Amino acid sequence: MRRARRARRRRSSIPGVPVLGICYGQMTMAAQLGGDVEGGHHREFGRADVEVKAESQLFDSTWGMGERHPVWMSHGDRITRMPPGFVVAGVSPNAPFAVIQDEKRKYYGLMFHPEVVHTPDGAKLIRNFVRKVAGLTGDWTMRAFREEAIEKIRAQVGKGRVICGLSGGVDSAVAAVLIHEAIGDQLTCVFVDHGLLRLKEAETVVDLFPAPLQHPAGACGCVETVSRRARWRQRSRTEAQTIGRLFIDVFDTEAKKSAAPISWRRARSILT
Repeated sequence: MRRARRARRRRSSIPGVPVLGICYGQMTMAAQLGGDVEGGHHREFGRADVEVKAESQLFDSTWGMGERHPVWMSHGDRITRMPPGFVVAGVSPNAPFAVIQDEKRKYYGLMFHPEVVHTPDGAKLIRNFVRKVAGLTGDWTMRAFREEAIEKIRAQVGKGRVICGLSGGVDSAVAAVLIHEAIGDQLTCVFVDHGLLRLKEAETVVDLFPAPLQHPAGACGCVETVSRRARWRQRSRTEAQTIGRLFIDVFDTEAKKSAAPISWRRARSILT
């Protein structure tokens, strides 16, 4: 299988770092660590029953030896030879390597998907990996992240100003709210109606945000601008590039209206 050969060429591992490979993650792990993975076998999609064949930290207080448990499979390839050091911890009728592990190196591989609701005990298996294998404490909270992010933003921005492009999506919305909580009116939020939105989408996006965050720049006149550029975009630009150029123009215009210089930063750089 070409995918397996490419993975083997990129073989790498970090000693001491726990790894949980799920589905093709399991196959990639096997290929990189010296096992064999092949395609063209029986494709499997849907429920399967996994039988426990060995004790595992993944199964602690969840699955016992010899028990069978329902899981959700979705694959067309499979491992045909395990890497050195691994043992089989679980099998299913169509997956002889449904669960493999090298507990000494803390490497685990699941052919099935524990992250979906169709695997009833999936969350418990993931929890066992996170808490008992990786040794994480689970004391992280969204409140702690929010407080830390706000402090980082204040330290990074200082007395400067920030312009934030709002799209109406989750990423820009979360960034806008966090940045506003950190620096208040030092933030200028800009939503650009480029003329190719769905019916009333612009009004809906603006209405989602409280008054301090509303700044519907370019809500008028952008249809004509994009349409005019669209006549030549086939010669030089794609539609996405045309709209992107319009965004930059609008942001430049709004930045020049500010009484103080505006910091041009991606939301990701502010939040990481």
